[in-house]
Amino acid sequence: MNIDYSVCQALAYNSKGLPRAMLVYDIFCEWFINFYARVKESKYLSIPNAMELVGAVDKFHLVGHVPGCFALHSLNFLKGAGQLDGDILESLWSDFNKISEIARALSAAYRREVLDDHMRESNWKKIVHLGTSL
Repeated sequence: MNIDYSVCQALAYNSKGLPRAMLVYDIFCEWFINFYARVKESKYLSIPNAMELVGAVDKFHLVGHVPGCFALHSLNFLKGAGQLDGDILESLWSDFNKISEIARALSAAYRREVLDDHMRESNWKKIVHLGTSL
């Protein structure tokens, strides 16, 4: 599975000595059920030794899950989660849709540059307006 590979690669990156990792995924409750077995069976997947994995479902998707998921996987109840919604990328899609027509016609390198610039501008606007929202 691509998500298994992505998660294992992310957990391995610059994580030496970290005791826990929090994974936030739309369908964490279903995906994680056999995660350790899939890692064990694969020669391409691994998890750093002694790292505890804590999982959550982002707040936007959690409302569509069964009630039992809320208590187990809500970011509201996970120690260390703070005030996180876990779904920032999907909230940016509407802004990205504005430039998608232009970006589609660009070369891969230039498309990446345009998307990065658009994201930087979005982040800059958040930083500049942060003081007014506090």
